[in-house]
Amino acid sequence: MTRTLIRGGHVLTMDPALGDLPTGDVLVEDGTIVAVGPSPTDPEVTDAEVIDASGHLVLPGLVDTHRHTWQSLVRGICGDWTLGDYYFGIRLAISPAYTADDVRLGNRLGALDALNAGVTTLLDFSHCNNTPDHSDAAVLGLRDTGIRAAFCYGFFESSPEASRFGDHAARLADFHRIADTYFASDGLLTLGVSLSELFGLPWDRTVAELAAARERRALIVNHTGCVWGSVLTGGVTELDALGLLGPDMVHVHCNTLDDDEWSALARSGGKVSISVETELNMGMGRPVFERCRRHGLAPTLSADVISLNSGDLWHELRFGLAFDRWDATEAVNRANAMPEAVTTTAKEALRWVTVNAADALGLGDRIGSLTPGKRADLQLVGGGAVEQHPRIDPYATLAFQTTAADVRTVLVDGRIVKRDGVLTGVDLPALTAEADSAADAVLGRIRDAGRELPGTPPGAFEALEPIARGWHDEAVRAVQAARA
Repeated sequence: MTRTLIRGGHVLTMDPALGDLPTGDVLVEDGTIVAVGPSPTDPEVTDAEVIDASGHLVLPGLVDTHRHTWQSLVRGICGDWTLGDYYFGIRLAISPAYTADDVRLGNRLGALDALNAGVTTLLDFSHCNNTPDHSDAAVLGLRDTGIRAAFCYGFFESSPEASRFGDHAARLADFHRIADTYFASDGLLTLGVSLSELFGLPWDRTVAELAAARERRALIVNHTGCVWGSVLTGGVTELDALGLLGPDMVHVHCNTLDDDEWSALARSGGKVSISVETELNMGMGRPVFERCRRHGLAPTLSADVISLNSGDLWHELRFGLAFDRWDATEAVNRANAMPEAVTTTAKEALRWVTVNAADALGLGDRIGSLTPGKRADLQLVGGGAVEQHPRIDPYATLAFQTTAADVRTVLVDGRIVKRDGVLTGVDLPALTAEADSAADAVLGRIRDAGRELPGTPPGAFEALEPIARGWHDEAVRAVQAARA
């Protein structure tokens, strides 16, 4: 038995039954939290490694419900790109230029970036599976780091005119191979499926992806309602009519959904992932905090495209809380009045990236709060950092004053992955040099192919629309047939 005692910190359990402990201890045995209580703990605890948490906040690791981790190798490249630029530049130009080694390195770099910022669990929306080797590499890149993750296998074809993979049936077979190879037993990685855009494929292929996921009891994630004026990311109505929605689905963005579609998500028990930075910067519409509140859905947050955003969920939390408060009081301001109170507190917002997010990934019984019996995914934040003092309200400090640099120590499943501000077992200079070199090579292959970035053809989305509408009509016919 290995035991670790986190001693003397300000413990924010995120468990309503336990509350907060201004000076508390957390005892971990073999990766499980076995006791949380005021300091000092039982004096009989003499055989544990002691982590001095005095002057720190101790809280659950953060949980990201939607991240394209492979894009870490092209961090920030689409900072001035539209959503259309992203689709044609990242998904149809940069993705095909990735080798399997690039995918593994991108996932490794991205997962370490997450751990460094106190993100102990992420949903990896993996849609750079250009060959079976790429699929293996994506899993291994996550596994190399010791992060907890839902690996959500994506079927997206980045080279539709010259696939190196094969047809859709080959992709389904590869998903099952990945499931058998890496997910035969429980571990830090759990299995999921990233659906192709619902009308980015013939409808029967979408249904096949859903069936494959549910055959394996895999988490399902999809981009939902995020392209204005297009049916491309629609489909909620059709899925609902065919009984294909469910509590095993994470719906990302949802900016364009109407009230009937929101009601369908709520009835199904579906989950919602909000990517505040992406949605605001790429013109995707209002982040949907208020819509979640109206329909009784628990918001979660995601870093989304690391080719644009930071992998630091503290940024998303801060942006999200600010937008939610502004959105809720905009009508009051327009009436020339001042709001009487903020809509969401900093403590409530922290639930977005802990308890809510763990539940969304189907992991609420394992992580998300510092509750005895759950796995020890936790972090120590603060110490001597100047922006952490004075710390009058711990939740406000986390929401408004904290960065990745303030995350001092991180444990995943009881194992220390960051200690005293330094990732353990990682040669950062070598890793960053390797990433820089790989990024140069990826961009070089694009140049050698005579392509420019982002390279969005004029009227590109308009050209896709007739195809998407054709597949939408196929879904409508499937609904009509089912009702008949």
